[in-house]
Amino acid sequence: EIVERVLNAAKILGLEELLDRKPKALSGGQRQRVALGRAIVRNAKVFLMDEPLSNLDAKLRVQMRAEIIKLHDELKATTIYVTHDQTEAMTMASRIVVMNKGYIQQIGTPIEVYNKPANTFVASFIGAPAMNLLNVTYKDGVITFSDGNTLPTHYLKEKDLPEEFILGIRPENIKTTFKEDKDSYPVEIQVAELLGREYYVHTLFGGIDLVSNTEVNEKLSMHDKCFIKIDKEKLHFFNKDTQMRI
Repeated sequence: EIVERVLNAAKILGLEELLDRKPKALSGGQRQRVALGRAIVRNAKVFLMDEPLSNLDAKLRVQMRAEIIKLHDELKATTIYVTHDQTEAMTMASRIVVMNKGYIQQIGTPIEVYNKPANTFVASFIGAPAMNLLNVTYKDGVITFSDGNTLPTHYLKEKDLPEEFILGIRPENIKTTFKEDKDSYPVEIQVAELLGREYYVHTLFGGIDLVSNTEVNEKLSMHDKCFIKIDKEKLHFFNKDTQMRI
């Protein structure tokens, strides 16, 4: 039974060819996988994992993430998993506890934490790139940015918003285009980071470095003059003093 469990854990973790090696002959990442293997073979009821994938290379980290998800589903064991990697938290968790300096900021499912962050810390921590946070003023359904640009939003008249608050906009809710329309704003690209199928586009807007997440349908380069369009239905509002969600 011992042999069977060890071989099964080694297969899951990609350690089959390393079973005859001494610990000193293993790399840091390999030793980390061995530590996971020791937990797996015990069939424990509870797993406590403290950044178990931090020393692995990017490709192996993705593979191990999938294996731990499958393992969790198979063993049905409660797992407390500590990580600074928000991708791990979002993809692996049933529930996320977001902490800052030892204090709980929010508890919820990944989709709850992403769609309704409890405060600006959670909003800027969960999501890559981070949510854009802008200081704005508000009157009669119109949001005014610090650079004078305005964002008219009819549905906001129903909301009880203060005269000043922090506006949150996720990068994927901002589109960059060369086509102007009545709801777009002219900007100059500061940096365009190409990630294959999408760009992370940095522009100066509203007094901050505004980041948008735009699909690759045309070539974007530094210093290009273009336009951004904000999805008015996907805005987040935070109290300027308490930083809490409104």
